[in-house]
Amino acid sequence: MTSDPQPQPPLSGIRVIDVGTRIAAPFCAGLLGELGAEVIKVEQPDGGDFMRTIGPFVETSEGPYSLFWAVEGRGRKGVTLDLRQAAGQDLFRRLAATADVITENFRPQTMEKWGIGPDDCDPRLVWARISVFGQDGPYSQRPGLDRQGIGYGGLLYLTGYPDRPPVRPGVTISDYLTGVFAAEAVVAALYRRDRPDAAIKTGAVIDAPLYGAALRVLEWTVAAYDRLGIVRQREGNRVPGSAPLDNYPTKDGKYICIVAGSDANFRRLCRAMGRPELADDPKWKTLKERGARSDEINGLVAQWTEGLTAAEIEAVCIREDVPVGTAYSAADIATDPHIDARHDLITIDDPLAGPHRQQAPFPRLVGEPSREPSPAPRLGEHNDEVWRDVVGLNDDELARHRAAKVI
Repeated sequence: MTSDPQPQPPLSGIRVIDVGTRIAAPFCAGLLGELGAEVIKVEQPDGGDFMRTIGPFVETSEGPYSLFWAVEGRGRKGVTLDLRQAAGQDLFRRLAATADVITENFRPQTMEKWGIGPDDCDPRLVWARISVFGQDGPYSQRPGLDRQGIGYGGLLYLTGYPDRPPVRPGVTISDYLTGVFAAEAVVAALYRRDRPDAAIKTGAVIDAPLYGAALRVLEWTVAAYDRLGIVRQREGNRVPGSAPLDNYPTKDGKYICIVAGSDANFRRLCRAMGRPELADDPKWKTLKERGARSDEINGLVAQWTEGLTAAEIEAVCIREDVPVGTAYSAADIATDPHIDARHDLITIDDPLAGPHRQQAPFPRLVGEPSREPSPAPRLGEHNDEVWRDVVGLNDDELARHRAAKVI
């Protein structure tokens, strides 16, 4: 008896050329790879992607090795190519002609200056062009990174407490958000290009600036300013008019988030605290009253949480159906039974760093086997395979380009 054949990954047969550096464009390519696309990363021969130089590092037989690179470089083949040389530009165009998607995050017009922009390559290509400020506009040529993305996108201004300077989120969020938005647009452009009824089988150029990704998730911020003249301010961990809601300290030095702003959740929290009478106290009975005295009611909850461990608070809140969650550290994530049961962490057998856990591809397709990404490549690890088998160079051409430091 034979089993039913397993479905192919959704993007099987799609080839992505990742010519990006750092995070946003490579992350976009990596997401496409996790959906089944073949990803070929192009790096400069003299050192490669900057991510290789960012710690934390693990010591290996080949020297310090970046675990940041181990995560963000995974799931792709690696080749080297000097795009500043004419011969390198010719090879890039030949490689691009075999592909479906290009992901890049050079400063706008850089690839055009090298003669390898969208107008210089196959028109069927879908380009994910990521930058800080976009491909046009008065700021397009400015330098920048994630911090400028969240700054000009309005997210940085809103993050932190009202009486303190703005605080960056814990990760480079505009890089990752932009990568996600760009990957979404790439899939849509591929679908349009490859539809049976498509009149013109051409690709697309996707303009995805970092600030735009932050701007897109600002909720009601712009609408309230435009219609009501409200300039939204930093609020810390609380929400105006809703209480109790905060990240509360615990007896064991952790922080736990309790969301009990609604009347129903507040009544449940009062039972969890052993203070059911608070729910009927005129001072706290309605959301409006609690919101007006948010410092006081949040203080009462904090006094309760400080006497218990995070696990004890979670247990009693879950029993009473109160939304609750501990602010997890990496150590908490690594030992959580739910994360383990859902296989949210996978072990990558990196030839340099050795076996270690990383985040699994996300999201998953229900009922289909998961595909673990390959380890991040060494610099130029797949040069022979790609330049010979994909582009078609012979041994003499390979040797000549190596001698000229083109690859």
